[in-house]
Amino acid sequence: MKFIDNAKFMIKAGKGGDGAVSFRHELYVAEGGPNGGDGGNGGDIIFIGDSGKQSLLDLKVQKIYKAEDGEKGDIKNMHGAAGKDRVIKVPTGTVLFDAKTGAMLVDIDEHDKTVIVAKGGKGGKGNARFANSRNKAPTIFEAGELGQEFEVRAELKVLADVGFVGLPNAGKSTLLRAISNSKPEVADYAFTTLNPQLGVAKAQSGETFIVADLPGLIEGASLGKGLGHEFLKHIERCRVICHVIDWTGNYGQENIIKNYELIRKELLDYNLNLDKRPEIIVANKMDQDEAQINMLDEDILAYFKDKKLVQVSGLKRQNTSQLLNMIAEELKTAKMIPLWELGETQNPDFKLYTLDEPVVDIQIMNKGNGRWEVSGDSVFRVFQKTPITTHDNLLLFNEKMKKLGIYEQLRNRGAKKGDIVKVFDYELEWLD
Repeated sequence: MKFIDNAKFMIKAGKGGDGAVSFRHELYVAEGGPNGGDGGNGGDIIFIGDSGKQSLLDLKVQKIYKAEDGEKGDIKNMHGAAGKDRVIKVPTGTVLFDAKTGAMLVDIDEHDKTVIVAKGGKGGKGNARFANSRNKAPTIFEAGELGQEFEVRAELKVLADVGFVGLPNAGKSTLLRAISNSKPEVADYAFTTLNPQLGVAKAQSGETFIVADLPGLIEGASLGKGLGHEFLKHIERCRVICHVIDWTGNYGQENIIKNYELIRKELLDYNLNLDKRPEIIVANKMDQDEAQINMLDEDILAYFKDKKLVQVSGLKRQNTSQLLNMIAEELKTAKMIPLWELGETQNPDFKLYTLDEPVVDIQIMNKGNGRWEVSGDSVFRVFQKTPITTHDNLLLFNEKMKKLGIYEQLRNRGAKKGDIVKVFDYELEWLD
């Protein structure tokens, strides 16, 4: 089955239930006080990491996930029931992005990690909440808030301690076979590996770690060429990078140093912080005469002299123990720090998401002929939460609009008595 490592879908948390307007009707109690209950909170959209799941196929099949709305408040101060949460299990290693902004919503990097991604709306208050000494029988109530909703792009990134990178046909799959229990496809042509292959390896000291054979890179991969980002997104998880190089230089047809620099450039163009990952240079195919000759080349030796280099033959399983010991030693100090926490330079996709804060965002448009239109996020919150279906709520709505500064702006813009001001679905007459 094809490795399903990305999906796009909608999530929508539940709306809060509306508060109730109700009054006690008791014998010998004139104009009984208010007893309208609050609405219940809307259900949340919750994601849980599940190491038993291997792909995002479920998310590709279902295009929308909804949580339940909260129930309305009722008489006798009875609160509405909360909406049921929607729980979605995804493979460990799944990263969720807001598809519209590219902001990262959450990185589910542990088994059983539980995160509320879309928060359900709060239930509205019933009229019992608004009674005071001046208004003992209020008809004020609040509508339930809308739940958060996102168009989500999910990506599954392999969770491995070590990543094998290199040009196509550098021998990464053969080497993975030699050091682990993995059995990736091996053949004498480029792009044998089209999806990440994982294997568990063990050093002589007893430490075990997961190694990923990642699809081969080509020039321009950071721009999406070849397997491009399909490969590069997986390297972000690896704590140590093993750069596997065909040390024969394809039998003299290629320059080893240029091949190395090509791959390094693609990694750094994708994310400069990859330069902070520990790197081991793996000189592969050392069983070949051409590779032995290149080890005597002074230019090559001078270029790699300050780098951690190990000579191996994946085909003959030569010197693989030394490679495993070097990896185990690096992993002792290589911490799993997300790339976006290593420094300021980062891929635009990796912006940490924060819950939206109230921002005054008001637009007032003069439509001509005495008609005005008011919009904006802060205005919508007032419109949505304060239905003007009662006289008290109309007064409250006007007061909230005044606090937002809309009345002052309308006066300054030249609104006249009798003009019509449209606020989303409401059309109100300007009486100032």
